[in-house]
Amino acid sequence: MSSNLETISSTGNPLVKMLRSLERKKGRNETGLFLAEGARLVEQGLSAGWSLDSLVVSASSAERAFVRDLVDKAARSGARTVQVTDRLAGQIARKDNPQAVIGAFRQTHPALEDLTVPETSLWIALYEVRDPGNLGTILRTADCAGLSGVLLIGQCCDPYSVEAVRASMGSIFDIPFARASFDAFNTWRTGAGLSVLAASVNGTVRHTDADMSGPSVILMGNEQAGLPDAVEAKCDTLCLIPMRGGADSLNLAQATAVMTYEAWRQRDFK
Repeated sequence: MSSNLETISSTGNPLVKMLRSLERKKGRNETGLFLAEGARLVEQGLSAGWSLDSLVVSASSAERAFVRDLVDKAARSGARTVQVTDRLAGQIARKDNPQAVIGAFRQTHPALEDLTVPETSLWIALYEVRDPGNLGTILRTADCAGLSGVLLIGQCCDPYSVEAVRASMGSIFDIPFARASFDAFNTWRTGAGLSVLAASVNGTVRHTDADMSGPSVILMGNEQAGLPDAVEAKCDTLCLIPMRGGADSLNLAQATAVMTYEAWRQRDFK
C-alpha cells in the first residue's frame, strides 16, 4: 500500500458521508465539489490542472501500479488520499460495480467574460437543457470537434452531476463552459461578433446550406419545448435538420452533433 494512503472502513466517517452527498445537487452546492469516477478521469482532471480535494481507492485496487502512481500524484497535488473497502467504494459511487478510483474535484464557475474568444470561434449554447446525459454527451462532442466552449443558458441542469460527468467521459475537464442568462449571452456574443445559428422546427434553411464558417454559436433548445419565440427572434439563422418522417425529432445530443459536425466540415475539419 502507498505510504500516502490513510485507511477508512466506516460508513459513518465524515469523508465518506461527504462523498456520498455529492450524488445530490444540495451536497455539491454545499461543498463546491463533484465526483469523477475512474483512474483515467482522475488522471485527466489532474493533468488539466483541476484541483483535486480527495481521492478514494478501493482496497482491491490499491496495489495496482497505476493506482499507486495516481495516489502519489494526487498526494503531491495536496489532495487527501484514502483507501476504503470495496463495499464502501460501491456506496460512494452508488453502483454495484464501482470504479476502483473515485476523485472529488473542486468545481469552477467561469463567467462569460472569463472565456477566450478565438478569431475562428465556434461555440455550442444550450438553452435550458434538462437532461444531464445529454449535457455530458454534448460536452464530449464539443471536445471531439475542438470547439471553443459550451455555454449553458438559463436554467440548465448541473454539469457537475454524476450523470453529466460520466457521459462527458472526461471532456468536462477539457472543454470550457460557462453559465449565463440569455440576455447576458446575447450581449456577449454581439460584442464578440458571433452569429447565432439555431436548430429549430421553424428553420428556414437546411443546416447544410447555412453558413457556419465564420465566428458563430450553435444554439440548441430544451428537449421538450425547444426555443421560445423571443429567443428565436434574436437568432441570425434558423436551421432545419432534414428528417424523412416517422420519428418526430432527433435526440438533443444527436441533433447537436449533426449541427456541430456540419460546422466543422465547413471549416475543413480544422
